[in-house]
Amino acid sequence: QVQLVESGGGLVQAGGSLRLSCAASGRAISEYAMGWFRQAPGQEREFVAVINWSGGTTYYTDSVKGRFTISRDNAKNTVYLQMNSLEPEDTAVYYCNANSNYRGSRPGHYWGQGTQVTVSS
Repeated sequence: QVQLVESGGGLVQAGGSLRLSCAASGRAISEYAMGWFRQAPGQEREFVAVINWSGGTTYYTDSVKGRFTISRDNAKNTVYLQMNSLEPEDTAVYYCNANSNYRGSRPGHYWGQGTQVTVSS
């Protein structure tokens, strides 16, 4: 079983950038497709981005295309989400997810505890 720990969240002004990290332990992340999801107050958790095991395939929700970049370093057992041109609408708790199969926007069974991202206008 893989354990996931997110970091890198914080408070940033609109137009700024943040880089989230998701460190895995217990299993090698090379066995998983890795994704990022987010949940704003009063809303359901939603898909943000996913990357396949090798890093050769990525997929984003429309609202973050061109602004966010998901990447992975299997040697470091870590996944990243580079977030640029942040908007107040990006404010949410961001969760890392591991899926034993690449299924696009569908999450797998393993979640981190989340990291708060707050974008001020």
